[in-house]
Formats: sequence, structure tokens, C-alpha cells
Amino acid sequence: MKRIVLAGGSGFLGQALAGHFDKAGWEVVVLTRSPQQTASGNRQVAWNSRTLGPWTSELDGAVAVVNLTGRSVNCRYDARHRTEIMDSRVFSTRIVGEAVAACVQPPRVWLNSSTATLYKHSLDRPMDETCEVGATPEAEDVFSIEVGLAWERALAEAGTPQTRKIALRTSMVLGLAENSVFPMLRRLVRFGLGGQMGSGKQYVSWIHETDVCRAVEWIIEHDAITGPVNVTAPNPVPNREMMQILREVCGVPFGLPATKWMLEIGAFLLRTETELILKSRRAVPGRLLESGFQFQFPLLRGAFEDLAGGREAKTFPSPRSNAGQDDR
Repeated sequence: MKRIVLAGGSGFLGQALAGHFDKAGWEVVVLTRSPQQTASGNRQVAWNSRTLGPWTSELDGAVAVVNLTGRSVNCRYDARHRTEIMDSRVFSTRIVGEAVAACVQPPRVWLNSSTATLYKHSLDRPMDETCEVGATPEAEDVFSIEVGLAWERALAEAGTPQTRKIALRTSMVLGLAENSVFPMLRRLVRFGLGGQMGSGKQYVSWIHETDVCRAVEWIIEHDAITGPVNVTAPNPVPNREMMQILREVCGVPFGLPATKWMLEIGAFLLRTETELILKSRRAVPGRLLESGFQFQFPLLRGAFEDLAGGREAKTFPSPRSNAGQDDR
């Protein structure tokens, strides 16, 4: 049986991947700080993302390891949180690299989380993997870019010559977990607050959780794919259009807009940062499309309609309470 190891896989995206590969007949091993018995077929194994231990044996002979570890960025970027965000990503990547290097039969492929935020703030052109990455002063994204670059540098520096390495530059993932983006946006719309945010011109890159799982499996199966891969739907939309589509799907005719100063106040009260909303992310999946991957949900309306169609919400541990060790 083919084995996949999900490091930091107890959160929203990890559990989506675990369910996907379990249904596909894979042996699924989840590395987590707090192993629990699960009703599904996956095994949970203890690790701390900082040191080698018995968990490393799970990688030996596995087909793939996917590292999803990283403290949630949904917080204020004070000194303590900046350290936690950076360290959780860099240290976990380094330790996974050490574990892969020590394997007698290392995984064929190592997929490591990264972020589509790496691309410059862009209103006028889409950004595929050939485009420049870097900070844009008006987007106030310097720290986020530093994190993304350090994250991918740790992956690149890992000495794993027998293992193909992929940096998953993932955009906003749409799913039904209570602590994820879609339920939050739907609540805003239902309370009449689903208007444009800021200018509404900033692009939103997004992907349905089903397509994330399918893309990960596709990358594992296609040896020609390597390096950074944009894991995002092919049709990013301006924030104004995103909110309009969601209002239509939810049957809500009107939504109050939120100006930048209103968002600043709201972000302060909710202990988060407006960069997460106001930066224009216009990433597109160049390498996935070139390799022949076909999205089940290429358009935002279809993704919203699927998620709004009555499937029950799933509850996973809060990224805040995890302090970033088990969730991206």
C-alpha cells in the first residue's frame, strides 16, 4: 500500500488531504503534537516539528511527505507572533529535511507548504511561477515576503538528492471548516456586511479544498513537476466581484462596504492584519495547467455554490490554539 505522511496534518487542510488519500486507498500517517484515535483509516503519530524522533521511521519507504506546518498568520504581527510564524515554518522544514536525508528509502517526493503571497501586489497582470516575487510597499507585505522566502530557502537547502522537492505556493483555500475563510465570509454576507473591502479592486486568489487535494495527488504522480507550484484556481477575481458572487449565491441582495479605515479598526479588534484582505494576490497555476491538470472548480461561483449546497461544516482545532505547530 502506498504511504503518504502529512506533517502538521491535524488542521483543516491536513484533514482534507487525509480524507482524500484514505478514500484513494493510501496508508495515511499524520504527524501531530497530540495524536488521537480517529474513526478514519489514518494513523496519528507524535512529533514536535523541532527534533528527530521515532516519527522519522514513518518517512522511510513512504511515497510522499507533505509538510503543512506553520503558525496561523491570522494574528497581529507583533514581535512574539512574528517569531512564531517564522520559526514554525523554517524549523519544521529543516527537521523534515533531516528526516528525509536519514531515510534508507527516502520518499520519492516532498511537498512543502509555501504561499502565493510571495508574488508582488498586482492589479494589472496575473502571476505564474515565472514571475518575480518580492515585497510591495503599498501592500505592507514585507514581513510576509521575508517569511515566504525563508520558508522556501529552507526547503531548497535541504540535502535530499533522491527526493523531488515541491514548494506549494497555496492561495486562500475555500472549505467548510468552521475556522476557515468561507464560513467567515458567509457570516458577513448574512449579517449584511458582505460588501467590497477597501477599494474592492484587489485580486483574490483562491482554490476549493477538493482541488487542493486533487492537485497534491497530481503533483505526486507527475515526476516532471518540480520546484515552486502555484496551488490556486486559474481565475482569481477582484474582491468586489468575489463579494458580489457570494451575496448572489447566499441570496442576499445588499452588503455594506468596508473602507480601509474601517478594516484597520476591525483588524485591530479581531487581532489580525489588513494585509490579508487588502493585498492584491493575482496568482495563477501555470505549472499545473501546463502539466494537463484540470480543475473541478475553475470558477469562483461554482466553488461557492458547492460549499453553500448543504454539506455539513467540519470542526478542526483552531490554528490560534495550535500555536502553528499542527496547522498551516
